[in-house]
Amino acid sequence: MHESSEQRHLVNKTYNEIRVGDSASLVRTLMPEDVKLFAVLTGDFNPGLADATYSESGMFREVIAHGMWSGSLISTVLATQFPGPGTILVDQTLHFARPVTIGDTVTITVTAKQKFDHNKHVVFDCVCTNQEGLQVVRGTVEVLAPTEKMSRTQEIHMPAIRIDDKHERYTHLLSRVKGLEPVPTAVAHPCDRESLKGPVIAFQEGIIEPILVGPESKIRSVAEEFGIDLHGIRIVNAAHSHDSAAIAVSLVRTGDAEALMKGSLHTDELMGEVVSRANGLRTSRRISHVFLMDVPTYHRPLLITDAAINIAPTLEEKVDIIQNAIDLAHILGIPEPKVAILSAVETVNPKIQSTLDAAALCKMADRGQIKGGILDGPLAFDNAVSIVAAKTKGIKSAVAGHAEILVVPDLESGNMVAKQLEYLANALTAGIVLGTRVPIVLTSRADTAETRTASCVIAALVAHANRKKVTS
Repeated sequence: MHESSEQRHLVNKTYNEIRVGDSASLVRTLMPEDVKLFAVLTGDFNPGLADATYSESGMFREVIAHGMWSGSLISTVLATQFPGPGTILVDQTLHFARPVTIGDTVTITVTAKQKFDHNKHVVFDCVCTNQEGLQVVRGTVEVLAPTEKMSRTQEIHMPAIRIDDKHERYTHLLSRVKGLEPVPTAVAHPCDRESLKGPVIAFQEGIIEPILVGPESKIRSVAEEFGIDLHGIRIVNAAHSHDSAAIAVSLVRTGDAEALMKGSLHTDELMGEVVSRANGLRTSRRISHVFLMDVPTYHRPLLITDAAINIAPTLEEKVDIIQNAIDLAHILGIPEPKVAILSAVETVNPKIQSTLDAAALCKMADRGQIKGGILDGPLAFDNAVSIVAAKTKGIKSAVAGHAEILVVPDLESGNMVAKQLEYLANALTAGIVLGTRVPIVLTSRADTAETRTASCVIAALVAHANRKKVTS
């Protein structure tokens, strides 16, 4: 709901001005956020109303409004229109004839039915009808009518309300792999609560088939301490974290695993084994990392690269970094991702290397050296994600304001952007390494089990895409 401010002239009708038969109406359309907000405000999380999955199998087969959503609109008419300011609700009797569903437009009409001079009470008939003219609610209300006349112009400021349901975004991401076969995944050294809980949840959700690699006694001890069920999960014993990384990589090389996942060991330990020229997982492509972020304040998914592997990538390395991200976007269902190459400014400046790289990368894309995406840069962060900022600066671009991939100048800036979105904007985050034989789930040791499970979803999608390449 957007922030709004308006001047409203409020005039009431006093008890003496009210005539039997007088009426007033209000029209409202039920939106999905209305149901969620009403549930939050009242604590009524009846799954038969607000849970889409449960509602599909319930009596009405769809999400419906709480009954008192319509009842509250009756109160709105009485308090703001007729009789208006100064009205006090005394009694209310309502009958709910049929449900109000998402998208229904209801008209609430209150009509003065009876007056009581001894206490200044008025009884109103109330009728709510939907867009088809069918009654959804009917009843009566009794109010104490105002006795003093009020007429004033009031500045009404309604704050912006944003419903940030991170769990809903998380479950939507999990649904991306519904029906797909679990991917065998070597998990290197999952020896603390979050690093163990993540792959176990992914196993329970049918996303991966984890192979836990690490000191078995330590893994089982962590599971017992935090009540994590390891039933049905294979454990490969390893002496220590470095050994865990080596064995996990070897499981990929032998074909026992189609994905690799970092546990509680340091990134350098795992990636040291991955990049080993003798026994690693290198390909001809530069290895890079992508953060996939679902930001509640942005209208599309964001892929940020590279914020974890390449410290200060060269122009040549950025070509592979961008291509890796574009290929991932294709797997995620984005046919022609919009790629913003970030810098501090949106014009080429010979003193700022990232602007020169951006200009060169865009021309390389024009020449077919980078394929499958629409590139533009240099772009400052605001121009990349805000069409208003882009228009203000006179930038005409298919990417500006609609970027789906953000290519950062270096690891430091990328890591800061990603962490800010995660911790300050409540972004749902997943992290994955590309350019290797198999996808690698690479998250921070501080990341939650939710982030690790979300990352498993992306790894599973990439692994299944790799299978299709082999069979095609």
